[in-house]
Amino acid sequence: MDGRDLVRSMKTVGSAGMAHGWRTVRAAWRGRRADAAALPPRGAERARVPGTMREVESGPGGGVVRFGRSELRVLVAVNGAVFWGWDGAGPEPSHALAGRCPEPDPRAVLEPDKDGGWRVVAERATVAVSRNGAVEVRTPGGVVLRRELPPRWWEPVDGGPARWTQRSEVAADARFFGLGGRSVGPRLRDGTYRLWNTGQGLPRAGGADAASVTMPVQMVVADAGTHLVFHDTSWDGTVALREGEEGAGSGHDRPGRSVLRMEGGPLRCWVMVGTPARVLLAWASLTGAPALPPAWALGHHHVRSGFGDEQDVRRVVAGHRERGLPLDAVHLGVGHADARQAFTVDEERFPKLPVLADELRREGVRLVSAVEPAVAAVPGGAVYDAGTRGGVFVPDAAGTVVRGVGRAGDVVFPDFTHARVRAWWGGLYEERLGQGFAGFWHDLDEPTSFTAFGEPTLPRSARHALEGGGGDHREAHNVYALGMARSAYEGLRALTADERPFVLSRSGWAGLQRYGGTWSGEVVAGWAGLRSSLARVLGLGLCGVPYSGTDVGGAEGSQSPELYLRWLQLAAHLPLLRTQGEPWEFGDEVLEHARVVLVERWRLLPYFVTLAHLARRTGAPYVRPLWWSAPEDRALRDCEDAFLLGDCLLVAPVLRPGADRRAVRLPRGCWYDVVTERAYEGPARVVVDAPPARIPVFARAGAVVPVRGEDGAPELEVWAPARGRTGGGLVVPDAGDGWVEPEIERYASRWEGRRVVVERSGEDGVSEPSCPVRVRGLAERSAPQM
Repeated sequence: MDGRDLVRSMKTVGSAGMAHGWRTVRAAWRGRRADAAALPPRGAERARVPGTMREVESGPGGGVVRFGRSELRVLVAVNGAVFWGWDGAGPEPSHALAGRCPEPDPRAVLEPDKDGGWRVVAERATVAVSRNGAVEVRTPGGVVLRRELPPRWWEPVDGGPARWTQRSEVAADARFFGLGGRSVGPRLRDGTYRLWNTGQGLPRAGGADAASVTMPVQMVVADAGTHLVFHDTSWDGTVALREGEEGAGSGHDRPGRSVLRMEGGPLRCWVMVGTPARVLLAWASLTGAPALPPAWALGHHHVRSGFGDEQDVRRVVAGHRERGLPLDAVHLGVGHADARQAFTVDEERFPKLPVLADELRREGVRLVSAVEPAVAAVPGGAVYDAGTRGGVFVPDAAGTVVRGVGRAGDVVFPDFTHARVRAWWGGLYEERLGQGFAGFWHDLDEPTSFTAFGEPTLPRSARHALEGGGGDHREAHNVYALGMARSAYEGLRALTADERPFVLSRSGWAGLQRYGGTWSGEVVAGWAGLRSSLARVLGLGLCGVPYSGTDVGGAEGSQSPELYLRWLQLAAHLPLLRTQGEPWEFGDEVLEHARVVLVERWRLLPYFVTLAHLARRTGAPYVRPLWWSAPEDRALRDCEDAFLLGDCLLVAPVLRPGADRRAVRLPRGCWYDVVTERAYEGPARVVVDAPPARIPVFARAGAVVPVRGEDGAPELEVWAPARGRTGGGLVVPDAGDGWVEPEIERYASRWEGRRVVVERSGEDGVSEPSCPVRVRGLAERSAPQM
């Protein structure tokens, strides 16, 4: 935080919050002084490279290659993932891994390669190590997907953590995706991206793309194949990307480049190779299966982020009911809690909250409570006093508890990198469960200040347990919210054993999917915010976090009726649908269109339930880029304004003002406009109507989509296969919000004469579908409907 940020902070808080603003400024300066004392300047540094290869030692799944000034450990795991670590770094300990490192693949061994190098040959990839320390990842056919040049370290002469740089090259035609939830993208073009979770997910000065969920995870897609690379260190750093350029027949291609610069931590890496689906399956087996949200969490959420009361909540719910707008959850922001007593609800504004929660639950509406990590430093507060006695709060380098600034003034922060602290904090959710809350969303968990410009509240020199390894906030910052999410998820599992927890985090890191999902934080309002919302959800899905979404309309500025409606139409096809502002505030026309959108989301809920179960079992995101099944299609790789919702639907949102038509890139196959039922044959670029009432949505020919019928009962919506072809789909029936794992139902669709036949296949052979079937896509065909 520099002087310019301080001025902007004071302008933000205004005169009414001037005293609070000055406390924020003082806290920031205290942090800077603490850092200056505990983290002196680095001073003179010594550069180091691996040197030349000296010897090789084979071992299970790979082995160790020793160089003059470093050594490289290579391991191929049984799930096909490849690990390598420099300077003796191993896969553990790791914040990202779910449990222990997978067992090594006994079939993979170190063997001599050309030019004096060595290689490890696995089923899906070959890893080759050159004599000077370059590492190549090749396809089984020998095509190079990625080449990591010898790394370079800068080590302080007087001791301390070394910063390092890893330069990599990819194919000239390759495209970069991932790095967490980025507002630019989903394709990451030339630029520098910081790996440091920040309070506001907005583009900053100089084009830097700040994000509340960052992670050093790249998915790289090229003609030769797809690979995911994860550099497992949580320290602050940057990734500079530059796409390659093909020689247009000259043969002189310029490769794509990635330059990773980290301020510390181990230099270790995981790589997965294969189709996008196979890559994310391996990633999920490594970092954990995505948590399965309760079915109600796949419906419509509405946010009350201000300082309302019980009557305000009743008014919002009644307003939705009176206007025929489906509503499944109401989120109460941090303002509903007593700022001076952590986990205690403000009883003046919510005197009978359990009664209200029970009434709403009977109507099918759940209450979700915002929780922040900051605890008011007020003696006499139950949480503060218990935490102080237990030594759970983050101290500085001198052992004194660090104080930041929150709504109630001075605040302290639990150390979620300590198992004992997580267990203690997880038990605190019992109080709000007793008030009737069904789920929780974590705010300000980067952690950042409640006021002003979202500046950090913990200095970099603050000390953390880091799972017993010890360290400071430079290493703990990016995984702080991950630990908080873990604490909540494990605590809720113990407190509500019969229901799946609902935990939503604003911030996080690799492995966040194990505990829940994420929301976008303060996305800028306006059409730029709408476009960034889609980019974030797509990017997070490719990093293994399938359940995410955005606040309709953004968090800053006013929304036009057109923008609100287009944002709602997009969000209704994202995993998390969360709205701010009521549709009736924008006039009767918007209200009517919004009703259609929300009813359609209600109708598609069984499909979202199926996608949630498949994500848990396979790691595949609900929302996928158009190239998901055809990464070799360059036209699809460059398409960023449409997406696939599972295998069955293609959604083309309107992302610019004033548009009533738009061009849509269709992948290979036959696609139906779900409104007109007109068929289009892909691959093609088509121009279709996009009136204010709807956005273009297409169904894949042959798809089997589970939906709700008009009476709310489940039914199958089957889109007729193209003549001479077959279709099908997977359906996972809703088994409630508990832990029952329902079986996957497999359906096939085909033409039989002039009718479409739909059959369910299983271990006992072919049978009739388990629910009514409605065949669509027959309008332009002479065949009668079933």
